[in-house]
Amino acid sequence: MMKKIMTLCFALVMLMGSLSSGAQTTKKQAKIAAQKVYVYYFHFTRRCHTCQSVEAESKKAVETLYPSQVKKGIIAFTAFNLDDESSKSLAEKLKVAGQSLLVVKGDKQIDLTGKGFMYATTNPEKLKEEIKNAIESLK
Repeated sequence: MMKKIMTLCFALVMLMGSLSSGAQTTKKQAKIAAQKVYVYYFHFTRRCHTCQSVEAESKKAVETLYPSQVKKGIIAFTAFNLDDESSKSLAEKLKVAGQSLLVVKGDKQIDLTGKGFMYATTNPEKLKEEIKNAIESLK
């Protein structure tokens, strides 16, 4: 009888330990996610040349400026099609209704949409500079 009680107590201790470490892991993952910088480009399925340039030049800028951070997942560029159902929850969270270029870290966000459309085709280096300034201001 005593052996069964000891086994039951041991199992209970192990279960409690695994539950608390799971909570710590979730908190740790949330903290890491809040430290990451995301460059998001939202678009629709039908896109003009400028829309395509904003995506291409923004992605190129992020990958050129921060290659090691991109590789480590500290900084990421992601494009989302607003016509896809899978993009809707993030778009709602960030209050995006149309084509948008955003730099996001935690609850802070910088809207570069106007600059993206202004510079993507005419002055990609200026867009790259704007993206760098936004990312650096959030680091």
